[in-house]
Amino acid sequence: MLIENSSLSSSDVGDTATNSVTLSLDRAIDLAKAQLLGLQNQAGYWVFELEADCTIPAEYILMMHYMAEIDTPLEAKIANFLRSQASVDGSYPLYKGGAGDLSCTIKAYYALKLAGDSQHAPHMRKACEWILAQGGAAKANVFTRIMLAMFQQVPWRAVPFIPVEIMLLPQWFPFHLDKVSYWSRTVIVPLSILCTYRVKARNPHKIGIAELFVTAPDQEKQYFSHVKTPLGKAVLMLDQVGRLMEALIPGFVRRKATAKATAWFMARLNGYDGLGAIFTAMVNAYEAMDYLGIPVDNEKRQIARAAIDKLLVVKDDTVYCQPCVSPIWDTGLAVLALQEVDIHDHDSRSRQATQLALRWLADKQLRDEPGDWQIQRPGLAGGGWAFQFGNSYYPDVDDTAVVAYAMLQANTPAFAENIQRAANWIAGMQSRNGGYGAFDADNDHYYLNQIPFADHGALLDPPTADVSGRCIMLLGKLGAQQLEYSDVIDSCVAYLRAEQEADGSWFGRWGTNYIYGTWSVLLGFAAAGVAADDASVRRAVAWLKSKQRADGGWGEGNFSYHDSKIRGEFESSTAFHTALAVLALLAAEEMGCQEVADGVSYLLKNQQADGFWHDDCFNAPGFPKFFYLKYHGYDKFFPLWALGRYRNAQKSSA
Repeated sequence: MLIENSSLSSSDVGDTATNSVTLSLDRAIDLAKAQLLGLQNQAGYWVFELEADCTIPAEYILMMHYMAEIDTPLEAKIANFLRSQASVDGSYPLYKGGAGDLSCTIKAYYALKLAGDSQHAPHMRKACEWILAQGGAAKANVFTRIMLAMFQQVPWRAVPFIPVEIMLLPQWFPFHLDKVSYWSRTVIVPLSILCTYRVKARNPHKIGIAELFVTAPDQEKQYFSHVKTPLGKAVLMLDQVGRLMEALIPGFVRRKATAKATAWFMARLNGYDGLGAIFTAMVNAYEAMDYLGIPVDNEKRQIARAAIDKLLVVKDDTVYCQPCVSPIWDTGLAVLALQEVDIHDHDSRSRQATQLALRWLADKQLRDEPGDWQIQRPGLAGGGWAFQFGNSYYPDVDDTAVVAYAMLQANTPAFAENIQRAANWIAGMQSRNGGYGAFDADNDHYYLNQIPFADHGALLDPPTADVSGRCIMLLGKLGAQQLEYSDVIDSCVAYLRAEQEADGSWFGRWGTNYIYGTWSVLLGFAAAGVAADDASVRRAVAWLKSKQRADGGWGEGNFSYHDSKIRGEFESSTAFHTALAVLALLAAEEMGCQEVADGVSYLLKNQQADGFWHDDCFNAPGFPKFFYLKYHGYDKFFPLWALGRYRNAQKSSA
């Protein structure tokens, strides 16, 4: 450990703390800041690894065998990674320390078998036995069964009917692309081509996984036993009718729909950043281009493949594949941490770094580019930022709020127009209920989450408390200068009050979980002028204090998405959650409380010799309950931000 000091006490806080504590705090901040500055790219941005479960690297191997484009040395390194991630029982979890997940385990098993592992090897036998004990591969989720159908391991009746003719449905129809989230659109459109034409993986070694089925796939009749709701069963009946009627679809209609689907995803290929800038959509597009006969030497096809390969994280003996990258998000948050620290430090190197970062971000702002968000807001001028290096059709409301807030704090006239455009765009993206989704407005057709295709429960992008809190954090800070946002802020505050849980917390859709959600809202409330003695704020503060652990830190696991009774709880404290809790309490003007002092002490005691903190756990959902992420930057810039905010609050109260 780098820093050892006794616990801070309330009396320490009242008299600006002892000299030794102040020195420890300053040293901790200086070292973490220096390390963070050292990771900045010379172009100005920060980007940290974004790790998901083993589904993504397994799918990379599956893609290589689907296309018969096998890079054997690369495959061996991915296989090394997959073997290293298996649980003791042979299964693969959705996040470190979690329970085994059937679909993830099936894909990892199949990928390893394709890579040359014998099904009789001990680790493969354990995985196989675990899969069979869960009901076998027939019980896998929809996306896994679609992959198995492409590899001719299950019949096509095992997957939902996804005809390419969905491209021709009118907007008033219960299902339409405009009614689902951006990630669903980019995945579904090329996938509809692959499913309609029942593509076959090349699978050059003809490797199958018959041993993973309890009942032979052709005899299995329970592929959709998970569909329980009346609406889901009704859609399943329509699905069966659709299969029977498919032969009656005129050829010219199918050709028209295929052409429309092709034009749709080709227009959104997004260069070296890929379709939707997310792995699954990019792979579907690449495989669809192959089926459509686009030649191997075609420039767009080659770029589409290169975009996938850019997601690889290559180490000495292992390789894994990220689901996407997060440079805009990482850079915005890193800048906020450094800005907080520099209120005290007035460090020219740090100021130059943040200015370089903000100039890089300014060049990434999306203005007049076409975007799917315009379908719901056709008259609204652009002004958002994406999450990734490039994703012009899909600016992210959350990223936009963070980046514009950082620019606003920089107090640099050069960014005035960027800020104004961003604020106007965010104000215009508000949903009817006062809240904000991440990429679209009013994307809340909840009945669609009950269709058989949506067994992951994440077909939509409805408003959430965490994104909404960030939006009023920006608009509230601007509100003192511009009253035009007051109605937007008021309706968002009302939405957030309605979303508060009975115990005082808020749900975190994009970060784990209730601690993240509560942090998001309390920072937004403070910026929007909601008083610290407001009843909602006091309930949130009481909840946060009640969740502090004996070591002074906070922690929360992803299982709180599955069981809300353990919200705000975990087996250990984490630097990430402790930093969020400290920031949230300081936003609620709790500078003098013992909980804040103990939280800061936890961060000081757990800083490592390299200046950073190292949480091993996954800290965000992609889709709650089904897909989780580890942002490798969260345990680096959030603790620095919290320590800087604490030091500034300490000075203000002196």
